[in-house]
Amino acid sequence: MKKVLIISSSYRTKGNSARLAEEFFRGAQEAGNEVEFLSLHDKDIAFCRGCLACQKTKRCVIPDDADSIREKMLHADVLAFATPVYYYGISGQLKTLLDRCNPLYSSNYQFREIYLLFTAAEEDEDVAKRVLDGFDGWVVCYEKARFNGYVFCGGVRGVGDIGGNKKLEEAYQMGRSI
Repeated sequence: MKKVLIISSSYRTKGNSARLAEEFFRGAQEAGNEVEFLSLHDKDIAFCRGCLACQKTKRCVIPDDADSIREKMLHADVLAFATPVYYYGISGQLKTLLDRCNPLYSSNYQFREIYLLFTAAEEDEDVAKRVLDGFDGWVVCYEKARFNGYVFCGGVRGVGDIGGNKKLEEAYQMGRSI
C-alpha cells in the first residue's frame, strides 16, 4: 500500500481536470492505496519571495496554506497533480505551489512517483509537449523521484465537457496501476 496525494489546481470543483483527478483517485483507492485528494481552489498560497530561508529551516517563512500542503507532499509516496492548461502551461495556482515547495528540495522527501493529469481546450499534441516540458523542470529537481506518466485530454473547454471521454478511463487505469 502506498500513500498517494492528488493535488487538483482546478478552480472549478467539477472541472475537467478535477474529473481526471477523481478517476485517478478512484483507481488508486481501488488498488488498495491510502489516497488523499486536495484541491487548491480554496487555499491561500502566496508567491515565493526567493529568500531561501527554507533551505536552512525546511519551512517557508510565509504563513499560509502552502506549508501544510508541502508537509503532506513530503510524506507521500506518490504525487499526482491535476491542472487545466492556460496558455500552454500548468495553471498559475499549481505553479505557485510548486515554487513554494522549495523546502522539499533539501529534505528527505518520501515521494518516488509523480504523475500529471491535465486538460485543455486545444487538442493538438503540441499542447502536451509544451506542458510536459515546463513541468519537467520541477520534476528533475527531485533526483530520488521519477515522472511516471500523464493523461492529457484536449478538446474540453466547458465544465463537464470531459464526460464520457475515454481519457477518464485512462486516468482511472493509471491510478489503479499504482
